[in-house]
Amino acid sequence: MKTNYHTHTIWCDGKDDPETVIRSAIDKGFDAIGFSSHSTYPDDNACTVPAAKLADYFADIRALAAKYESRINVLCGVEADYIPGTTDPDRMRYSVFSPDYIIGSVHYVIAPDGARVPVDHSPTLLKEGLTAHFGGDVKAYLRAYFAQERDMVRLFDFDIVGHPDLVRKFNAKHPYYDESAAWYIDELSITADAIAASGKLVEVNTGAISRGWMDDAYPSAEFRTLLRERGVKFILSSDSHAADTLDCAFDRFGAAEEYVQAPFVRRR
Repeated sequence: MKTNYHTHTIWCDGKDDPETVIRSAIDKGFDAIGFSSHSTYPDDNACTVPAAKLADYFADIRALAAKYESRINVLCGVEADYIPGTTDPDRMRYSVFSPDYIIGSVHYVIAPDGARVPVDHSPTLLKEGLTAHFGGDVKAYLRAYFAQERDMVRLFDFDIVGHPDLVRKFNAKHPYYDESAAWYIDELSITADAIAASGKLVEVNTGAISRGWMDDAYPSAEFRTLLRERGVKFILSSDSHAADTLDCAFDRFGAAEEYVQAPFVRRR
């Protein structure tokens, strides 16, 4: 089956409306397409669906799911941020919307002084955050990121761990740490332990390729090996922000792992 459950539209920071994306998915031969707008519910944040419009988002996607049900399976979920003290990807938080699935992601690292350091907005903002809130200590920042990832998978009930090594995004074009360092591999190992213990799926996410930041997927091949050795199961996703990138690098990464097929059911 050809599926993608990590898809963004104009409801958050995507380029195209949901119906355009659905038609593209049909043209590309998808069996299922899942929408996963960014959310920090009940808070509002940049690039997310406003909390007051989240019900409208679900209604829009479900109306389209009914319209196209004879041609493709359309599901509706969220990519929910974990921002300690503000919001989390727990199923109880989103229960009023009955999402078909939830992706849990970390896009902001909470610094020792309580500041939010954005992981993937831009190299400039990352550098500024490292300097201002971590005293330039990259190792401390990365350890804080993975600790936050581990807390997320241990504490909350959701389905998919989103891009678990998102901190790599700018490292190819703006290197700021050594991905082969022993201490970094240790962080991957203990994070893989936490994910395996949680029983959650991990996405093989090709989004950085379509946006030109890396020629690789999240998680890295080494991280995937650690996860696979612990029995973690994968799904393939494009983290698409445009209708024409729904299957970006699927031909390449489709054979990289064994993937769970159609793990989610559309809720009526």
